[in-house]
Amino acid sequence: MPKWQVIGQSRAVSLLERSLEREALAHAYLFVGPHQVGKMRLALDLAQALNCDADVRPCGQCDSCQKIGEAKHVDVQIIGLNQNGNSASDKPRTEISIDQIREMQHGASLPPFEGKYKVFIIDVAERLSIEAANCLLKTLEEPIGRVVFILLAVDDRLLPTTVISRCQRMELAPLPSGEVEEALISRWGTEPQMAKLLARLCHGCLGWALSAAFDSSLLQHRTEKLDQLVDIINADYEGRFTYATQLAAQFSQSRDSVQEVLDLWLDWWRDLMLVKVGCGQAIINVDVAVTVEEMSQNYNLGQIREFIDSLQAAKEQLGQNANPRLVLEVLMLSIPERKYG
Repeated sequence: MPKWQVIGQSRAVSLLERSLEREALAHAYLFVGPHQVGKMRLALDLAQALNCDADVRPCGQCDSCQKIGEAKHVDVQIIGLNQNGNSASDKPRTEISIDQIREMQHGASLPPFEGKYKVFIIDVAERLSIEAANCLLKTLEEPIGRVVFILLAVDDRLLPTTVISRCQRMELAPLPSGEVEEALISRWGTEPQMAKLLARLCHGCLGWALSAAFDSSLLQHRTEKLDQLVDIINADYEGRFTYATQLAAQFSQSRDSVQEVLDLWLDWWRDLMLVKVGCGQAIINVDVAVTVEEMSQNYNLGQIREFIDSLQAAKEQLGQNANPRLVLEVLMLSIPERKYG
């Protein structure tokens, strides 16, 4: 049996297996899905299948599969924000540059060195600069013989439609929490209560759950953010505006980190709503269920739903490059006042 290591993406795996069997591979693929849902794992699985030495591919055991799994295969390269010589001392990249794509094109023009196919994986492809995307398009328009390009994207709406149209698009959906929980317990030996918590917190993205299972700092970071959330909810307007200013400054350095904070707020207020309508067993923050239950008593359902709408609006506005400080200050003003307790 083939040893595809990606979990829960049976439709995508089946399509790729059929393409391999029929030798009807696309020269470029676009894997779309949330952060850490399994896009990179599927890309590496495909790279292994293309270069595997066994009859049933990928075997996961041959020399080629092992080298690809260890990122030591010269014909399989990853291009992204942190690859191609970007050292820890360098300023973090915000875009994939045209120089990176040109270097990739040079590599693609050469025959495979030790494998059957050259595979280039472009991570966070929506971060291609305009020049890089146009440069890539020329390559995608002129397929090269034993070369496969795999683009990974969270939001392919940020990619030029001309690039998308040259790729076979495959969408990777978040996994059901039960499937994540079972995988954590059966494959990685995670303690059941921890597996239950991680399965709910990860929103169907197994990669995040695995990272948190083996790195306690991620859950510690979440705990600190939750404590801060509760403090801000209970703070006066001065405290809330100070927090908005801090978040706005953070946004200029890392947009993703601020979106993560707002996602944490959304999960929290969603939990309050679920408790309010008698569905407390479905909450995400199961480790602080008592706090969620107590806070839910301070608001009516209408207040909770209105603030959820405000959070979603703020996320959308920040994604559209609105003034972050103004958006966040308006959000702080939208925090409902306690009606009970």
